[in-house]
Amino acid sequence: MNIQDILKERILVLDGAMGTMIQRYDLSEEDFRNDSLKDHPSSLKGNNDLLALTRPDVLFEIHCEYLEAGADIIETNTFSSTTIAQADYGLEHLAYDLNFESARMAKKACDEYNTKTPNKPRFVAGSIGPTNRTASMSPDVNDPGFRAVSFDELKVAYLEQVKGLIKGGSDILLVETIFDTLNAKAALVAIQEAFDELGTEVPIMVSGTITDASGRTLSGQTTEAFLISVSHFNLLAVGLNCALGASQLKPYLEILAKNADFNVSAHPNAGLPNEFGEYDETPEILGKQIKDFLDDGLVNIIGGCCGTTPDHIRVIADLVQSYQPRASESQKLAETNPESIIDT
Repeated sequence: MNIQDILKERILVLDGAMGTMIQRYDLSEEDFRNDSLKDHPSSLKGNNDLLALTRPDVLFEIHCEYLEAGADIIETNTFSSTTIAQADYGLEHLAYDLNFESARMAKKACDEYNTKTPNKPRFVAGSIGPTNRTASMSPDVNDPGFRAVSFDELKVAYLEQVKGLIKGGSDILLVETIFDTLNAKAALVAIQEAFDELGTEVPIMVSGTITDASGRTLSGQTTEAFLISVSHFNLLAVGLNCALGASQLKPYLEILAKNADFNVSAHPNAGLPNEFGEYDETPEILGKQIKDFLDDGLVNIIGGCCGTTPDHIRVIADLVQSYQPRASESQKLAETNPESIIDT
């Protein structure tokens, strides 16, 4: 049974934060190095994507914890696995390997659980982050026309990432934490080029980020404008994640749920960060807020972002069992007025 069919029947659960879980391991600089990196001149600690090559056992354990908690979809540890992002560490040459190995490790975890419970298939979502540069705005206030990266440069970087994710075993591609839709479009174009080059396709999800109470992305788009900007792509789901907790995210999720003909996803933070950069919302607190999403029929896919753990995901997985997936406005219209659908 493919994921499109499953989404018609039930709400799927996405996993939680990877970085939050990695912090629990209290890893040292040595954990981020292998034989080929033992003499690398710059510090590598904190480059979590590198663990796909140096400590894949850590990633496997975390994936299994989320699967055990009830996640249907687990993300690869590849949020920063592009040549652009890895340039900060001088590791551009490892970008493809990071994506391939991270996807392979996530697939291994899913395969293990799919063997245990074949009636509950799990899926790997290849995580594609926004990079640390923006194509729509200048980083120099004195030169508003300057861009630190071009569309073509982004596309080339994303193409390498996408090919690694697909060949490593990703079932879905998730373009997430979108703060600049132009960056996301470069990723989506790269995805299509990868499909053409590899002769295969997988479903695509996109997830934007509302940065503050203005209700806009960092590059200035409203939620509705963001949706319109990506709606010409054939998407499995469109959603929102990061930056805000569930209660702050809800008004913008309502806009997506009302207007999107795609499935709708959400993976909010465990609240807003405190003065120490930590997230205080317990699984029970987040669960109450997610219940509001479910009561109002807003989502088809739900999970967690920064600060969330397997305990948060377990609460969410228990909650969704009592709810039906969101129906789009066109689906509601078809159900209430079948004559409105004309067979052409």
